[in-house]
Amino acid sequence: MNREQFAGLVLASTDSLYRVAKGILRQDVDCEDAVQEAIAQAFANLHTLRRDEYAKTWLTRILIHECYKILRSGKRTIAFEEVETREVCEDRNYSDLYQALEELDVKYRLTIVLHYIEGFSVAEIAGMMQTTEGTVKSRLHRGRNSLRKTLEQEEELSWN
Repeated sequence: MNREQFAGLVLASTDSLYRVAKGILRQDVDCEDAVQEAIAQAFANLHTLRRDEYAKTWLTRILIHECYKILRSGKRTIAFEEVETREVCEDRNYSDLYQALEELDVKYRLTIVLHYIEGFSVAEIAGMMQTTEGTVKSRLHRGRNSLRKTLEQEEELSWN
């Protein structure tokens, strides 16, 4: 893959990469940092990409590792602009599904985002997360069940 093809891949995948990062990290600033760092690392290591057809999966895997690195570092800084608008953000009315997704454990949330929102196959997710396909399938199943329970509780509370 040459530099122009990589640039095209990055431009086509930016939104997808951000959604994957948001599936792991909570802060928008951390998501942006993770995406930028993943793109920089991928560009620097472009020569290690073996097959061009797996470029998006490869880039997503680099992003996942970067997100976990940010989580491990305990980075909890807030940008000055975000401090000023924090009250506005807290008053947003997020959809019930988004809130239920946010309550999931990271391993379930990431698996669901990669499969249902980003459209990766079970085999691709297993490769990205360095786990077995059976583990991915069970995480999808458990994540769906957890989402269902949370949404049913929300609906029950709204009727009372």
